[in-house]
Amino acid sequence: MTKVAIITGSAGGLGKGIAKLLAKNDFRVVLHDINNELLQSALEEFKSEGFEAIAVAGDVSKREDQFQLVSKAVEQFGRLDVFVNNAGIDAVTPLLEIDEKQLNRLFSINVNGVVFGTQAAAQQFIKQGSKGKIINACSIAGHESFEMLGTYSATKHAVKSFTHVSAKELAKHQITVNAYCPGIAKTKMWDRIDEEMVKYDKNLKPGEAFEKYSSGIALGRYQTPEDVANLVNFLASDASDYITGQAILTDGGLVYR
Repeated sequence: MTKVAIITGSAGGLGKGIAKLLAKNDFRVVLHDINNELLQSALEEFKSEGFEAIAVAGDVSKREDQFQLVSKAVEQFGRLDVFVNNAGIDAVTPLLEIDEKQLNRLFSINVNGVVFGTQAAAQQFIKQGSKGKIINACSIAGHESFEMLGTYSATKHAVKSFTHVSAKELAKHQITVNAYCPGIAKTKMWDRIDEEMVKYDKNLKPGEAFEKYSSGIALGRYQTPEDVANLVNFLASDASDYITGQAILTDGGLVYR
């Protein structure tokens, strides 16, 4: 039986890398993003490589969008096996400058989105009477709080907490819930973080914030989407059936917990 996976925020970056590896491993994948133009471009790329995929545009911060996402996946492929809550955004701001708008925006996407995605996926798994896997995007910032990344770090700590709670409550339905915690990758998100860090620290030149953070990685290189995808692929597989409630670091040796 070919399995079906939804990956939110998968039109680019780590999400796209995750979706591509799952597709290579014979998953039928549901690509998702709020940016429909980028999403359609990713879908064309997947189809050109012979992968079985559909694209659904939506906003993870809206509960109805998350439930509609699951409905469209089931309508197309008949079932759901894996839901990856990957979508998320960052913010770089000194603590004293964090405002209500930033808090509400990051929590609505990074935290509310995970809760709504978990609810929608779990209800479908229960309806199917099958086991299911929910995999959340946490971060090294869910284990260690970083300066200038206060709001982002707080949201990722919340994701870790909801991962634990979901794993406890959903275990009776044979639904496992885990999280992957990426480190420093050369993605558009980190390009933005670097750019914002330079604005606030005049001693930094463009690229230096990225180099400063990545210089501490024990394995001596920054992360690639494939590094993260390899962990998610394992968590999506039957080999991880006895693992639940874990927030696993995949950072090359930077944060140790």
